[in-house]
Amino acid sequence: MDTATTHYLRLATAKELSLQLHEAVPVTIESLSAALCCTPRNVKFILRKLEEQSFIHWQPGRGRGHHSEMTLLRSVNEALEESFLELMGRGKMKEAIELIGSTEKNDALRERLLNSLNKQMGFHSHAESSSGQDVLRMVRSRRLSELDPAFVYTAFETYLLGQVCSTLITYDAKTGTFLPDLAHMWEYNEDQRVWIFYLRKGVRFHHGRVMTSLDVQATLQRLCTVDSPFIWLYRDIERTEVVGDYCIRFYLSRPNRFFLNLLSCVSMTILPYDVDVSQQLIGTGPFRINEINETVLTISAFDAYYGIRPHLDRVDIWFVPNLGPYERHYELPGTDRLKLAADETGSNSVDYPATGCRYMLINFRKIGIHHQLEFRQAMRMVFDPVALVRELGSNRITPANSFLPWKSAEHAWRESSLEDARDLLHSSGYRGEKIILAYTVAKDQKEAEWLKQRGASIGLCIELQPFVEFPNVRETSEADLIIAEEVLEDDWQFGMINFFINKRNYFHICLSPDLQSVFYRKMENFLQQNEEQRSSLLNEAEDLLRDNCWILYGCHMNKKALLNQSLFGLHTAEFGFMDISKLWIKNQ
Repeated sequence: MDTATTHYLRLATAKELSLQLHEAVPVTIESLSAALCCTPRNVKFILRKLEEQSFIHWQPGRGRGHHSEMTLLRSVNEALEESFLELMGRGKMKEAIELIGSTEKNDALRERLLNSLNKQMGFHSHAESSSGQDVLRMVRSRRLSELDPAFVYTAFETYLLGQVCSTLITYDAKTGTFLPDLAHMWEYNEDQRVWIFYLRKGVRFHHGRVMTSLDVQATLQRLCTVDSPFIWLYRDIERTEVVGDYCIRFYLSRPNRFFLNLLSCVSMTILPYDVDVSQQLIGTGPFRINEINETVLTISAFDAYYGIRPHLDRVDIWFVPNLGPYERHYELPGTDRLKLAADETGSNSVDYPATGCRYMLINFRKIGIHHQLEFRQAMRMVFDPVALVRELGSNRITPANSFLPWKSAEHAWRESSLEDARDLLHSSGYRGEKIILAYTVAKDQKEAEWLKQRGASIGLCIELQPFVEFPNVRETSEADLIIAEEVLEDDWQFGMINFFINKRNYFHICLSPDLQSVFYRKMENFLQQNEEQRSSLLNEAEDLLRDNCWILYGCHMNKKALLNQSLFGLHTAEFGFMDISKLWIKNQ
């Protein structure tokens, strides 16, 4: 924000001055000096600048007993909006987004600024020297967590890693098979205890060095060194053997029918052995990271990419705190965000029914009435999936009885009775104590308030506790219940086993050690089973959750992306995000 606007806002919001818009108000130099935190001499200089820029009208007092008068010529909202537009016009995106962050208590102004920001998002072509630069700008509602394959947890970070890095092989959800990527071929012995992977030649990391089998070996070793939450999945690997620069052999302690799934997942993203990923993320993917901080992530096309170079030259992802649960927008400049969201004029809409669901967790690390099964059964009825979809709607498309939509569809649905919930609540021994429900501000507030209201109707006292989006022991330790959402990978079996054994997610944070051991024992031989047997094990695990009300399923979601009709190459990547490596614009 420029200096003049900053000074004006200090004056306009100073309670001791009681200034009014378009009304002359008596003031003294001393009171202005206090409001501006400067000397009386500087006050006169500042007033002159503000009057020159038509922020105020200043009438100096003449003689003893005659007060000076100040008239505000702009409202606070007008001053903020003009400053925002001026910053945008000068390309000061960081400062403009910070200004939006200062308007959290003014919903109408915030919405106007977000709409103006949206017009600067989308696809831009810049003529630079003899060639054009195609730039896509996007807005996200929260900042990134760490972009480290060994610890990645959220869907968006996993998606980004897939744009910056690569794995030995990839999973094709359409066919349920595995395709070559950094490895062009692989083979295994009869008992599936020795696996050999043959690497592509000439694949370069973003820092220029050619990838070799040493990088693959170091990537696996790093999972152990940093105590990755994924390491349980790789415990069958006894050792690796580098066989030249482009061949690596894995020796397993027992047969592993899930081994290809493990090598295609994000945790086995191949990293260079000579770069510390905690300092700089270097991969072999279609995009490389140019800049990353709390405000923006900038990635650019990697010209030496071993696959097909992206059509986009650069992608800027700006982070606007508490943006709200908006749909994903991939638009051209000038599109009105509000109109587009309302009628999708001039846009293509891509719907993506997500594999996964919204659910409620019970915090068994905290002592309380929620340890009683009858209480959890009552809560199951309060958080009724049928009522949730019917009353709140939006992207909540079907009630959930499983993480898997096709399993939920088999259930015979009937809406629960709140009177039955009241009876169970009484049987549990509940005596009106406060139940803390934790939720994330951006996505879950409407749902949390709905639950509080339904609970109150049967005498259940729910107190809402907003918290940040990432699993955090400190922030969730006081909560009895937590609203969460899980979107599974295209390889849904990997997604579910990772959910059950990953020590970093909400599920692990909320389960007691005894309950955690139940799932570890249940999944002990998961990796040795065939696909049908693995599905059966996962079904049994969900039965445990459902029968004991350790998780209360809510609803399945529909993810939507709104895209300008001039954008081409619309391919959905994992978790329903657009594959930006394939997006392009048809220049007229």
